[in-house]
Amino acid sequence: GLTIVAFGTSAPELTVSGYSALTGQADIALGNVIGSTIFNVLFILGVSALITPLAVAQQLIRFEVPLMISVACLVGLMAWDGQLSRLDGAMLFLGLVTYLLWAVRQCRTESADIAAEYEHEYAALAPPRSRADILKQLGMTILGLIMLVLGSKLFTDGAVNIARAMGMSELVIGLTIVAVGTSLPEVATSISAALKGERDIAVGNAIGSNLFNMLGVLGAASFLSPTGMNVPESAIAFDIPVMIAVCVVTLPVLYTGYTITRSEGFLLLLYFVAYNGFLLWATHQPNVQTSSGFVALALAIPLGISLLTLAAVSPLLARK
Repeated sequence: GLTIVAFGTSAPELTVSGYSALTGQADIALGNVIGSTIFNVLFILGVSALITPLAVAQQLIRFEVPLMISVACLVGLMAWDGQLSRLDGAMLFLGLVTYLLWAVRQCRTESADIAAEYEHEYAALAPPRSRADILKQLGMTILGLIMLVLGSKLFTDGAVNIARAMGMSELVIGLTIVAVGTSLPEVATSISAALKGERDIAVGNAIGSNLFNMLGVLGAASFLSPTGMNVPESAIAFDIPVMIAVCVVTLPVLYTGYTITRSEGFLLLLYFVAYNGFLLWATHQPNVQTSSGFVALALAIPLGISLLTLAAVSPLLARK
């Protein structure tokens, strides 16, 4: 869930953001990454937890979730000056490569007993493939990549047209329509895993996709952009802090009991609705970021964190 599945489901974000950066639509690329990161935690984990309480592997708590929070804070620091330079992008992408190398090394240190048990259990389900079958799969992969790139162009162009028709900024379109559209593979994968009882994959997919988005997608988009990516003031004052807060919220929710309960899933969904409702309302309030809207947001973020933390701690208090 943290590597192959997360990378595969993050491919739309990579192609859409890369195309947007190359064509001078950096706000869509930035909004896509921020919006997808928020969507993965609040919506995907929320919906999956409503289907069935999600199990959380201790490895996630010890390493991946703190890493996700650290990366989100790093993105906030890099964007503080109003720009993500090509150097910033290269550093982020290098961080992804380093993480992948570490993940592969962790997989290779798996004990021989576990590997032997897996081989005994699933060998019959995965017979050796012929060269023709491998070539067929390779051809399908290349065809899928071509279709993904073409689809990304159509999707991005359509999103820009919608933004202009509705009077919405490209950043808001990236945060909403584009983020939801490119995150649909994560939705399908996590919900399918939850329905099948593979509850740890649902969580790993969301966390892994966020790492790929912030390190790989944002890194590649910043590096591919000819002059780097300008970061709007509204993103610095509003959207990036929300992204960081959402990542921080996952730690107490995941840590308590190593599960995400249905009540916590409901609160995550409620916060997602509130965030997007604010975005749509703020679209027609030009001064909202520096007036009452920003003050309301500053109060809403800690309130949301407090509610989620309370929901996570309450089961422990009940046991006592």
